Amino acid sequence: MKDDSQLVPTSAVVEKAHAGDIHGAFGTIRLSDMAPRRTWRRRMLTLAAIIGPGLIVMVGDNDAGGVSTYAQAGQDYGYSLLWTLVLLIPVLIINQEMVVRLGAVTGVGYARLITERFGRTWGWFSVGNLFLLNFLTISTEFMGVSLAAEYFGISPYVVVPLAAVLLIAITLTGNFRRWERAMFVFLFASLMVLPLVVLSHPDPGASLSGFFRPGIQGGLTSNGALLIIAIVGTTVAPWQLFFQQSNVVDKRITPRWLDYEKADTVLGAFVVVVGAAAIMMATASAFTGTKDFGHYDNALTVARGLHLHISPVLGAIFALLLLDASIVGASAVTLTTSYAFGDMFGLGFSLHRGLAEAKLFYSLYAAMVVLAAAIVLIPHAPLGLITTAVQALAGILLPSTTVFAVLLCNDRAVLGPWINRPWLNAFAAVIVGVLLLLSFTLVISTVFPAVDVTRLIEVLAPVMFVALLAGGAVTWWRARGVEPSQAISRVERENWRMPALALLERPRSSALRRGAMLLLSGYVVLAAIMLAVKAIQIALIRH
Repeated sequence: MKDDSQLVPTSAVVEKAHAGDIHGAFGTIRLSDMAPRRTWRRRMLTLAAIIGPGLIVMVGDNDAGGVSTYAQAGQDYGYSLLWTLVLLIPVLIINQEMVVRLGAVTGVGYARLITERFGRTWGWFSVGNLFLLNFLTISTEFMGVSLAAEYFGISPYVVVPLAAVLLIAITLTGNFRRWERAMFVFLFASLMVLPLVVLSHPDPGASLSGFFRPGIQGGLTSNGALLIIAIVGTTVAPWQLFFQQSNVVDKRITPRWLDYEKADTVLGAFVVVVGAAAIMMATASAFTGTKDFGHYDNALTVARGLHLHISPVLGAIFALLLLDASIVGASAVTLTTSYAFGDMFGLGFSLHRGLAEAKLFYSLYAAMVVLAAAIVLIPHAPLGLITTAVQALAGILLPSTTVFAVLLCNDRAVLGPWINRPWLNAFAAVIVGVLLLLSFTLVISTVFPAVDVTRLIEVLAPVMFVALLAGGAVTWWRARGVEPSQAISRVERENWRMPALALLERPRSSALRRGAMLLLSGYVVLAAIMLAVKAIQIALIRH
């Protein structure tokens, strides 16, 4: 009997560390706590205990690459790209809300869900892209540390190793609460963006116009399209989906507390956009009308430009902001890779476990940090260009990552009563369509440099609109025969969890869906290659 049978768990949450009390940075919620939150005081105390994954993932998104990309937008295009940030607020909220639901309801990570529901081939495709992108992103974080240190006259060979040791020490605590509190120290330091924008005295009229009048100074070119994709990729990065779902699981957030985690996510979305706008406005104010306008090199030259054109104080604030953003981003992105690695190999990775219990988890984390730090110390690398290219790669990989989230959020076996509503699917389809439109523009303008980019978008946009309408029509036609789910009470909904993955049948996949996914994955690979070509072209022009 022992050889022929095994116990099959009835809940997907099989990792003991992922069940129990919630120990947040600012409070604790007991597993046995079922009391209703009827007063504002109780609700705020509950939010204080839950808050964390949403803010950390969003502020971590304003990492070294983010700071550099927003600074480049301000230095090269003034206030004219502020409107992109306004449009990205709903994109951030919609994307991250889907993985928050997936994490709380299923109790397993994003990479594991993709593997179990779509097969190991698609699991490795998504995680392989993630590993590549995350390693490059971690390298850009240490580039930020190196450039910030150089501004203050400190050798990168001193500061980069110290930053690596700090990152490893924060994570090795074996205590989720201590890790989260350490992250909040760096999150509070990111508020330096407020004095940065105030002391830079941005033009109010130009700022207002930039927020509400879409366009780009000097007209849209292939370089401009590359930067817009980079802004999208650094603001809504693929690693965020993997990180927040796994972190929600690791923090032991269940469907009962979903509304609080959604509030955490919405707050984080506004915080990240305010920070991005502040950096863009400060650099636009500093460089507009100077000889350095339109000649971005890297974050170090931005800090020196702020020092020269406005005041030494602003240069120092920007450098400190870059250092802080680099540490937060490196911690979150590296942790994401460790979570995904654990999902793929069935290992119980959790910040609740100490070094003795999770040697492989912490060893993998430390190895990635050390290797990324070592690469950054290679002399004469074009750091600014590498940073922009990495953020653009994130924008190119985002559509496929979002597609998996949408498919999982429409899987009744996985989410039951928590599946997407039709309007949410429509919005997600528009997001994917716009991202593909931008990456199409980048690919075609790279292959044919003389093409009129504005005219190209005028041709591609209607095609994408028709494709979205056709996709919507097919989805509606196929959904006609599906019986609507039975209404359940709020209490039943809050207590619904995904059954053990071993008990779920693999979802049926139509030939149309398989063809579309293969086409999308093939295009992602092609677009990534064209991005590398574009980056090399820019590097050759500059040098």
